Amino acid sequence: MGETPPFLADPESTRESIMRATYLALCEHGYAGLTIQRISESFEKSKSLLYHHYDDKDELLLAFLQFMLEEHEASVPETADGDAVERLDAVLDAMLAPSLAAEHEEFTAAMVELRAQAAHDERYREQFAEHDRVFRDRLVDVIADGIDAGAFREVDPESVAEFLSTVVAGAMTRRVTGGD
Repeated sequence: MGETPPFLADPESTRESIMRATYLALCEHGYAGLTIQRISESFEKSKSLLYHHYDDKDELLLAFLQFMLEEHEASVPETADGDAVERLDAVLDAMLAPSLAAEHEEFTAAMVELRAQAAHDERYREQFAEHDRVFRDRLVDVIADGIDAGAFREVDPESVAEFLSTVVAGAMTRRVTGGD
């Protein structure tokens, strides 16, 4: 969450340009205020091109969630290099930073709004389940590496990763809904 995604600075494809426009519109308007028109205002190409690729706002947002998952997976190194304690600290520091830049706070709020859609829409539920699984799997790897290295005590890595994932999701929700 801490770094600005590379596609924001210099989108290399139409897809990245659409995802950039969606990101910017979500940050500015949130889910409730998001429309294809507002996305098109942040898109340097025509609104009709948005409709050429996506039938409606929900289809575009589901593609956006998949894109963000791909971006996240690409940004996390696959190697187990480095101290497990430092790796866990880095993940938690990024996800639970004491403060966020305004744009990141707006994006976090929009993602919490999108997650709320999963309560009633299976398509959103599937996307967030996949996001959660990837994040949990990364935590499991770090925790297991720490146990193997003797840096962490013997625990069930899956249970601890589930707990940490829940803490992170709860902290993100509290951050944007009036909590500290």
